[in-house]
Amino acid sequence: MAKSIEDVMQMLTENDVKFVDLRFTDFIGKEQHVSVPVSAFDEDKFEEGHAFDGSSITGWKGIEASDMLLMPQPSSARMDPFADEGQETLILTCSVVEPATGKGYDRDPRSIANRAEAYLKSIGIGDTAFFGPEPEFFIFNGVSWGCDMNRSFFKIESDEGFWSNADSMDGANGGHRPRVKGGYFPVAPVDSLNSVRASMCLLLEQQGVPVEVHHHEVGGCGQCEIGTLFSTLTERADWTQILKYTVWNVAAAYGMTATFMPKPVVGDNGSGMHVHQSIWKDGKNLFAGNGYAGLSDLALYYIGGVIKHARALNAITNPTTNSYRRLVPGFEAPVKLAYSARNRSASLRIPYVASEKARRVEVRFPDPMANPYLAFAALLMAGIDGIQNKIHPGEAADKNLYDLPPEENAKIPTVCSSLEQALDALADDHAFLTAGGVFSEDMIAAYIDMKRQEVTRVQMAVTPEEYDMYYSL
Repeated sequence: MAKSIEDVMQMLTENDVKFVDLRFTDFIGKEQHVSVPVSAFDEDKFEEGHAFDGSSITGWKGIEASDMLLMPQPSSARMDPFADEGQETLILTCSVVEPATGKGYDRDPRSIANRAEAYLKSIGIGDTAFFGPEPEFFIFNGVSWGCDMNRSFFKIESDEGFWSNADSMDGANGGHRPRVKGGYFPVAPVDSLNSVRASMCLLLEQQGVPVEVHHHEVGGCGQCEIGTLFSTLTERADWTQILKYTVWNVAAAYGMTATFMPKPVVGDNGSGMHVHQSIWKDGKNLFAGNGYAGLSDLALYYIGGVIKHARALNAITNPTTNSYRRLVPGFEAPVKLAYSARNRSASLRIPYVASEKARRVEVRFPDPMANPYLAFAALLMAGIDGIQNKIHPGEAADKNLYDLPPEENAKIPTVCSSLEQALDALADDHAFLTAGGVFSEDMIAAYIDMKRQEVTRVQMAVTPEEYDMYYSL
């Protein structure tokens, strides 16, 4: 139920709120916040905003033009389930606004998402874009790492890790744990994380995020998924940030740690974020039709746009060097740019559904490192470009794409193999993003520059694998 400003002010009183937490998302998808004592918060905040220093946010303002405004969204109001007793806190998601113009900042991810939704309406194709992401994550008992001049390492502690079979655990090793790549759908005690996920689900529901399902994922040392309901583009990105916040904090409350890294474990499955999407108009699903797998021509053109721009999209949907540890050909990753009904080896899938209302496209190559506002907006803009230019994706791929003859395999394009390659693709192909002023040239240039710094850092790193392969040559 949408909340008005009056509803929010009533929540402050009814819940004896002590602080109002104003939250926004930065360039790289990390939530930031400032907490305002309730005595300093009134209805004027919704009109005048809350000032902050934009120059302190990576990739944003220079110090010479640093003043920015956080504009709280009343519909996002929710109580923080992790606030200590006596520090009752109400959270408000904010968009970032330029004080001089009153418009959304061109590098604010949430403002970009809002502009993408507005652009869809303005061109008359549809009035609503629905998104349903499925971010996977790992829960570990502990983690440590170091990257010094004289050593580099990471170490994962996981009671579910198959390597824990060899630990005595002071004589209390129960021995029930998933095998490597064998974590899908076991019951307890093999799935030892059911209660942790259940707690996450209850707190998500409490914060207004409807949960559809939760389960252990394929990764054998604590990979999990919580499925939440689809919604409109910007709200669904808001919910993704709430999900991450909840997962991290519930894991911590259980004395554990959670990560959305795409590839935290060598030799086991990586974590993706399959993104379901559809366009509607006047209450009708425009993706439903009489074509392949019950799709309309409009849906096929949408797929064509995503495939055409997939390599540029990778810079946004797979935005870390670690993302490409997951997207390696030959290891059941969704690297092949093809579409198919129910075929999970294709990077775009049309799920089987019983109702035309549920007809949708699932893009499988994104991962949960993606800033959800930028990723969903970019996917929509690629799809719109496909619709406007009637980009047909060609024939569907109903074979197992992981096991094709070499000559067939070579004909199917793939996603990028590195972040550097993806950033080059984005630099060369981004006109579809700047259409209608949704993304700006300045924002894209700043994003690419920031991400190239990550590439350089990893390129300069010396890894244990290199010692293993080359030390004695």
